[in-house]
Amino acid sequence: MIYSDNYVAASHKARAFRTLLPSLFLITSLYSSAGRAELPADNIFLQVQQLAQEQLAQQAASAGLLEPLFQVTVVKTTRVMPACPVRVALEVQDSRSPQRMRFVASCPGTAGWRYEILARASISAKVAVTSVPVNANTPLQAGDVALERRDVTMVTDSIASLAAVVGQSSRRSLRAGEVLRESQLASPVLVRRGSAVNIVARKEQVQVSTAGVAMDPGAQGEIIRVRNAASGTVIRAVVTEAGTVAPADLQGR
Repeated sequence: MIYSDNYVAASHKARAFRTLLPSLFLITSLYSSAGRAELPADNIFLQVQQLAQEQLAQQAASAGLLEPLFQVTVVKTTRVMPACPVRVALEVQDSRSPQRMRFVASCPGTAGWRYEILARASISAKVAVTSVPVNANTPLQAGDVALERRDVTMVTDSIASLAAVVGQSSRRSLRAGEVLRESQLASPVLVRRGSAVNIVARKEQVQVSTAGVAMDPGAQGEIIRVRNAASGTVIRAVVTEAGTVAPADLQGR
């Protein structure tokens, strides 16, 4: 009968489809895997990003940065990295400049490969900045400075403590909002060259003072030459405060 023949033909087609179904899934899986051929490279780029952040964290800790934050961008190339049968090795080639951190990814073995990968980073942290305009050679007061988050990617000598800048003076005038740097700050000059100073010598409970003339300028703690006004003898003295010095030979005794 025609009905029976159609039924048999349909049954054969159904069995054939069920037989081919696993193969179709396999082909689909292989095609999907081929479409993800760049996934290993993406994993390597992610590992490079993590390695760069670790390097930056170590550098920030050494520099004493306060609450540092990092943004790392791995420069991806159009080259497709071949698959590697073993774990890809990563090494730091040069991490001195955050904006040009160089890493090497390599696949060990005779048929292996080696690629250089570039990462660019930016760093922000809480640092001391001026809150008001400050004149050159003017000691900073507590109200002149504040801690604010700033980009310090290109600043290698920022300061993370307000206590470290109060009392210091800048070698140049500063605008409000400027990041304070160690290289631009100095202890204020307490003794000027040619100025009269008081030479104070202390030993145990005995204190002796005499007049002198400074032959060098000096900040607190610096050693300068001072001429005894009475005898004319030149001695080495430590600046202890404005207009006052102590013989260097007696310090620490």
